[in-house]
Amino acid sequence: MKPMVLDVYCGAGGCTKGYQRAGFYVVGVDIHPQIHYCGDEFIQDDALHFLDTADLSRFAVFHASPPCQHFTHMLNHGMTDRGKHPDLIDATRQRFNATRKPYVLENVPGARRKLVHPLLLCGNMFGLRVYRHRLFEISSKTFVFGHPHVKHREKIVHAGIAPRQNEFYCPVGHLADQAGSQRAMGIDWMQGQYEIAQAIPPAYTEWIGRQLFREVQG
Repeated sequence: MKPMVLDVYCGAGGCTKGYQRAGFYVVGVDIHPQIHYCGDEFIQDDALHFLDTADLSRFAVFHASPPCQHFTHMLNHGMTDRGKHPDLIDATRQRFNATRKPYVLENVPGARRKLVHPLLLCGNMFGLRVYRHRLFEISSKTFVFGHPHVKHREKIVHAGIAPRQNEFYCPVGHLADQAGSQRAMGIDWMQGQYEIAQAIPPAYTEWIGRQLFREVQG
């Protein structure tokens, strides 16, 4: 039987898909219904409530992508009210630590001070046509970071504009080229623009997951 990952705040499953490709069976939990979720099982529940009440013993690895709106740079442009969006990183980490198993916490660069020794991943490291910077706090003691963050050379266009051939996508908000945004992030199962705008490229957690898979397999 495949080792299991619990992916809380899973959304439509960008991170889930990466763990699946790395060899895991993935159970997703989200407070909202996710009709396009790609994982092996989906449970609609509040993430912290699930972590407090469910039997977590069957999971080998835990992943969380707590809501990022509290930390997003959009706050600086008046597009998001921080007070309306909770910071759930500490509460989630506390529950993960209680399991004494490997965990991953993902969030936007604005959350750097909240995360412990986070690794920065960028789409350019994986040959994707997005930059999509995300930070990952990884509890594993054997994890090896092997992807240098290379200099950005291609121009990124503003959201709502379809890039030309030598430009990178910015898949947030309104997507002028939804199909192209999906291809740029390596996603082919999501449908709505909101799902894509909130998603993490699966290549990130596939790379992380392959190392964690070797660890949990012994």
